[in-house]
Amino acid sequence: MADDLSQRDAKLVQYLNEAYGKEKQLETALQADAKMAGGRATYRKRLQDHLKETKAQARALERRIKQLGGKAEAANLPGPDVVSGAAGKAAVAAGKAAAAAKAPVHALRGTGEAETLLKNAKTQLMHETEEIGNYLAIESLAEALRDRDTAKLAREFRRQEERMAAFLSKLIPTLTKAVVTEEVPASQRRAASSNGSTRTRAAKPAKARAKSSAKSRAKKPAKSRATTRTAKPAKRAATRAAKPAKSRAKARPAKRAASR
Repeated sequence: MADDLSQRDAKLVQYLNEAYGKEKQLETALQADAKMAGGRATYRKRLQDHLKETKAQARALERRIKQLGGKAEAANLPGPDVVSGAAGKAAVAAGKAAAAAKAPVHALRGTGEAETLLKNAKTQLMHETEEIGNYLAIESLAEALRDRDTAKLAREFRRQEERMAAFLSKLIPTLTKAVVTEEVPASQRRAASSNGSTRTRAAKPAKARAKSSAKSRAKKPAKSRATTRTAKPAKRAATRAAKPAKSRAKARPAKRAASR
């Protein structure tokens, strides 16, 4: 049936199958990651919800592939039509075993529970980014080929993956801080390097001195200006008092004569 596909539909089926294979691969990984989330209820629930989305996406992709006249084939789970006979059955079994093996490997990651969760989240974000790329390509291809149904499907699934990627992007910093708390002694968390704590202690008094000096400089001009303003009237008054009364009296008639 696939041989009868037009080049247009064959290309759509090719891209849809790439996304379908990725979704089937991630079903197993998400199941394992959700079990490993432990006491992080919000994280565990989000993984479980996304697992439901992933399974629904795989079913919808399979339906769309069949509607186009193709056959849904997960790349990591080769079907009997790829290799016939006993060799084909062995290939299918090997593919399933490889997919199932992806999950337990996650449990061996990291030196502690927090780091294991962090590495799983980083891997999940990588997968989400790949899926976003898959659906963006399908959406663009379908629009170029005037296939509205496939474009709509890809757009909906891309947005689901983007929401999951956004969740993971916010979660990763939190998980990283948990690694610090779990694996780095409290006495070393404030030091930037092996000598960082010493530099920090030395820097604090210097900073305090700088602030004190700045405050002193800010106060001095204000005091100086106030002293200057007060001093000027006092100086004028002293000057007037110092002039002899006689000289002031002489100065007044001379000034009147000059004005006449």
